[in-house]
Amino acid sequence: MKNDIHPDYHMITVTMTDGSSYETRSTYGKEGANLVLDIDAATHPAWTGGGQHLLDRGGRLSKFRNKFAGFVS
Repeated sequence: MKNDIHPDYHMITVTMTDGSSYETRSTYGKEGANLVLDIDAATHPAWTGGGQHLLDRGGRLSKFRNKFAGFVS
């Protein structure tokens, strides 16, 4: 194994958007750094499952139907 190629892991504090925080090991910043999250799992729709709407607004199916609207078989 080569020497001096691995990142330096150290303890940092992660602060969530609701103000709660926890300590973890990371390569972010220096020892004792504070990482403030803009998006976290407690509030973001990707993790909470809310606010997702799938609509075909001018997608492939709509383009196909418009292209062949006047086609009669």
